[in-house]
Formats: sequence, structure tokens, C-alpha cells
Amino acid sequence: MSAPIVIANARIVDPATDTDRPGALLVVDGKIDGLAEGAPQGVPDGATLIDAGGLVVAPGLIDMRVFTGEPGHEYRETLATAAEAAAAGGVTSFVLMPDTTPAVDDGAIVDFIIRRAAATAKVNVLPAAASTRGLRGKEITEFGLLREAGAVCLADGRQSIQSAGLLLAAMSYAANFDMLIVHHLADASLVGDGVMNEGLLATTSGLKGIPSEAETIPLARDLQLAALTGVRYHAAQISCAGSVELMRNAKRHSGSVSCGVSINNLALNENDVAPYRTFFKLSPPLRSEDDRREMVDGLLSGVIDVIHSAHDPQDSEVKRQPFAEASEGAIGLETLLAAALRLVHSGDVDLMTVLRAMTSRPAEILGLASGRLAVGAPADIIVFDPDYPWVVAEKDIVSRSRNTAFEGARMQGAVMQTLVAGRSVFRHAHWPEGAK
Repeated sequence: MSAPIVIANARIVDPATDTDRPGALLVVDGKIDGLAEGAPQGVPDGATLIDAGGLVVAPGLIDMRVFTGEPGHEYRETLATAAEAAAAGGVTSFVLMPDTTPAVDDGAIVDFIIRRAAATAKVNVLPAAASTRGLRGKEITEFGLLREAGAVCLADGRQSIQSAGLLLAAMSYAANFDMLIVHHLADASLVGDGVMNEGLLATTSGLKGIPSEAETIPLARDLQLAALTGVRYHAAQISCAGSVELMRNAKRHSGSVSCGVSINNLALNENDVAPYRTFFKLSPPLRSEDDRREMVDGLLSGVIDVIHSAHDPQDSEVKRQPFAEASEGAIGLETLLAAALRLVHSGDVDLMTVLRAMTSRPAEILGLASGRLAVGAPADIIVFDPDYPWVVAEKDIVSRSRNTAFEGARMQGAVMQTLVAGRSVFRHAHWPEGAK
């Protein structure tokens, strides 16, 4: 049993209850034990007092799309280093995609990841199991056994299931177990050799483009199959205006479909690719500014449910290549909150909406007890300064890989302290000594 913790002088922001007020919070034995408006109503003997100094105290972030290299490619990222990066970015739980070696398509591998994370990771690691064996899109896995082993959802990670018949079978099977299907949207025949958004910029850059239809066509198919089977379906990440409209229409008829957007597609656009910087080679690609604006509007209207980092560590050998030959992906755990706060500071989205998409909404979709500040909930909590200025520098990156799409970016907003189950797992170097 650890000593109680009192977080006082805080701006309590809890999207689950639409709370934004001054207050204090009591943590006992890893759970939230009390909330008070204004000053705390007494401090228990032996309690640790954290003076938030008027900064925001919110639920820890829940990231629904994270890749690591463990098992199989630990030189890119381990569970431990990913957890360190997550803690620094205020992420207290993340869903681990099954793109490992071997793929997470067997209960024994799910069990390994859970045990390995418990032994080495500072934050909660939630394994997603592969929908198909070896992520090959040919044969579905044993969903029931994967669920019993501890998988929180089913996903083929970076891969997209091309066969409508196979996806229908997977959705029908998943519906029987009430398991969430998370699916990446990419029609392989339309993506082809494309490496960036299709349009004038791709043409003038001499790069092959990826049309938005490579995303909207499989999304339209998926939503029809989800309606047919009644499965809980989450479009892993959308990036274009057409996808927002498809999701908006689907939500009018079903409460069991949801979608996410990468912070990259919310904060960046295709113009960032112009210098042929491979850190901006992503899947889905960075789209036009009009598409980015549609993503922001979709978030505001509630069509888009979740913001995630799409954290995908890649080593320099596969990134320092000609743009067309480089691997896709960028790290993002450490910059997720700060990049999202750009939308707040620009006046495009309010703080509550941004935090909801990274706390209570992913918790609802995944069926987690976290993502909220309520008595009895896990004490997964962050303290952050929404105005703290800093610059993303390679030397300061915690992740084992360095392929950030925000290198050199000026940020406003940083995590000062992160608690997981009431245990401090990160503390900012400039967090005052009195705040302890």
C-alpha cells in the first residue's frame, strides 16, 4: 500500500462529466478516492501533496494506435521505451498493434506481451490481436481464445483486409464475442505504388499519388458489413472529407461504429511533404489543407471519436532513403498532447473536445474503467501546463527511434507529471520542486 496522494490547487478537467473547475483530488491505493471543489477538505496523515499550481489535471491519455518493435525488432522500440515515451507525453494506456515478429495472432503471444509489459512498462499496455493469421488477410484467427488471453480488440495493424467475404466472416465471428474490430482502410489496388496524397503537389513533386478513394471505398464497404453483422466497428484512421461524410451518415443509423484520426492528419498537410522529408511519409498520407480542415470539423461535430498518435518507430536505415523507397510511419507518443493543443491555441477546437477524444471516448470504445476522474476509477492522471513553450529536438526524444514528423516544431503545452495507478511515472525537468 502506497501513501495517499492529494493533488491540490488544480484546474480539474474531466470530459467524461464535462467538468472544468478549480478543485482537488485524493488518490488512495491506486484509485481516485475523492474529489472536491476548491481546496481539499483536509489532507490524510502521511499523504503526499502535489500542488498543481493552477495547471490542468486531467485523465491520462488513451492512445488507440501504437506500434513497437517488441517482439522481433527491439532495436526500433521495446515495450519499456515506448512506455517511457508514453509517460512523457501523458499517455497512461496504449493499444499495441499486432504488427510484431511473430504477429500477435495466438493467445500465447498475447499472454507474453501482457506479462512482458507488466514487468517492464511504466504504463498500461493493451494488446490488440490480429484479425487474420500472420496479418496476411487470408484466414481469420481464433477470436475467442485471443479474447480469453487478454486482447482488447482485433486489428490487422498496418494491413487492410482486401477480401469483403473474409471481412464479413471476421465481423460475424467478432460480433458473437462482442469484440471490437479495428480496421485500417487502404484499397491495395488503388494505393498501388503511391507514396503521398494524389493531386497537383504530387505531380509537381514527381511522386505517385494515393487517391482519397483508396480510403473511402473500403470504408463504405466496411460500414455496410458492420451494419449487416451488428459488430462493434472502429475505422482505425480516416484522413479525407469523403470519409467524414460516410461516417456521419453511418452514425445516423448505428451507435456501434466509430472512427479515429491520427494527430498527423489533424495538425499537418501535404505541403509538409514538399521537401521530400521521409518523416512525413505516412499511411494514410498527409492530405490537402481542405481535407485537414474537414478532419477538424469532424472532430468538433463528434463524427470523429478518437485522436491517436499512430506511433510507428522506424530506424534511420529505412527512413534515410529516397522518398518513394522509404518506410512509412512516424513516432508520436511524446508529441500527441502538445500537437493536439495546437488546435486549442488556434481557436479551432476547445480543450474539452480535444481531451475527450483522447480520454473518455477511447475508454468507452474499448470498455475501460480509466479515461475519467471519478471516485473508484484508476488513478491514471496527468498534470499539464497548456501554455508551456518548448521545441521538439532530436536530442530530447525519449523513444528509441527518432522519426518524428514534428522535429524542430515549436509547441505550446507540456506534461508536467504523469501518474499511473497513483504511481508517478514521469516528472518534467522544469516542474517546480514545491509541486511534489
